[in-house]
Amino acid sequence: MKPKIQRHEHILALVREQHFMTVEQLAEALDVTPQTIRRDIQELSETRQLKRYHGGASVGDISGGVAQGKRKHCQNEKNAIARLIAAHIPDNSSLFISIGTTMEAVAAELVKQRKNLRIITNNIYVASITSARTDYTVIITSGVVRPLDGGITGVATVDFINQFKVDYAVMSTHGVESDGSLLDYDYKEVSVMQAMMTNARVRYLGVDHSKFNSNALVRLGDIGSFDKVFTDRVPEAAMQKVLGDAGVEWLVAELVPL
Repeated sequence: MKPKIQRHEHILALVREQHFMTVEQLAEALDVTPQTIRRDIQELSETRQLKRYHGGASVGDISGGVAQGKRKHCQNEKNAIARLIAAHIPDNSSLFISIGTTMEAVAAELVKQRKNLRIITNNIYVASITSARTDYTVIITSGVVRPLDGGITGVATVDFINQFKVDYAVMSTHGVESDGSLLDYDYKEVSVMQAMMTNARVRYLGVDHSKFNSNALVRLGDIGSFDKVFTDRVPEAAMQKVLGDAGVEWLVAELVPL
């Protein structure tokens, strides 16, 4: 086990990077017990270096500033990707939509562009956006709601997803490594996305340029498992080869000037 000072520095670095991390994520990252992490978070919160929440820690108020910061990050790029994804979803389709601010942008574009959709989502914000359409059937999964981003995860969520077979799975991820590995931080969220991929006939991945070569703890799968990848910049040559070898079509969204 690392000395306490080094462990605290590592915890602070991880939480500052991700804005919020659960006790389990930190315990796995530092290879210590959850009890040790809880004590560390308590000590760091007492010195006001972190804010302690039930199940994890943040550098600030997770109910406002962090969530808004994530929504503003690359928002123009996410909106462009969302418009392009929506253009590739036919009317009268059924689809899974996963967690994330890019997926919220997709939901907003679907409402503008498409009709008669059947949507199953574990994102309460996606459900709220799409339920405004009276011609949509919107189903929200069972499971535990995360306070940070309105995502629903857990064993019950996976079991719920496995009851369906849909036309499209539309999702994003935290990071894409140079070999095509898809990475995220929450293993429970990853399990839900894997279930969505298994139970969809066509799989779409929407990732802005900041996701490429971005690291995370949990492996979701491989970019070659998707039928189309939607992004906002032309991928690097090595990534183009990975996509080409896997037979995955990549599409670059056109940004609208702000």
